[in-house]
Amino acid sequence: MTQPADEHALDPRAGVSELRPAGDAVLVPTAEIREEDLPADRNQAILQAAKQVGALLKKTGLPFALAGSVAVYAHGGTQNLQHDVDFCIRPQDADAVAGALAEAGLTVYTPPEDWLLKATCLGQQVDLIFELAHEPVSTELLDRAEELSVDSVLMPVLSPTDLMGGLLAAFSEHHCDFGAVLPIARTLREKIDWDALRRARGDEPMPAAFFYILERLEIVPPKEDPS
Repeated sequence: MTQPADEHALDPRAGVSELRPAGDAVLVPTAEIREEDLPADRNQAILQAAKQVGALLKKTGLPFALAGSVAVYAHGGTQNLQHDVDFCIRPQDADAVAGALAEAGLTVYTPPEDWLLKATCLGQQVDLIFELAHEPVSTELLDRAEELSVDSVLMPVLSPTDLMGGLLAAFSEHHCDFGAVLPIARTLREKIDWDALRRARGDEPMPAAFFYILERLEIVPPKEDPS
């Protein structure tokens, strides 16, 4: 998942300490995985990584939620997954999550962006996001997550409305790819609270332009005239 870095990033670093690559592998020996051992289908490889990390996060007992393209897939979207796996965690849980994944044998590290951690699982990149749409991931956001089956593994998944809200909030003059978000809106349109998103983002230029496109394509009904 990408998010433009700006002055709204968390400060201080939400208690995230310096992280070093994990040492000896325990549950997921990623260092020993050979290319020929990975699924030939990249989508399946990403799903396997999501299942592995989701299972490890469940063992911690800490709140989390699957996000990104795998979350869209879990809600009924097509299996056209992007280049990584995304999970949302609370800022105060970042150190504990990093420690649990490192203990399981995953390589965990802090990237230059200060709103997430990164890990590697089964050769796939995993983003552990603790700031979404320039706001810290909250307990309330994770409480709205839905327990869904992700390729036969149950885990909390961000609600469709929160997924779309994060995408709308990420639109800016430097990042405004309507084409990538349009299929998601079309697929999940009946599961999204569009009125709530209009109230939250409808007056912002980029989301307003996106709503206009959705209306013209008859994906969402036109905004009611308050008069």
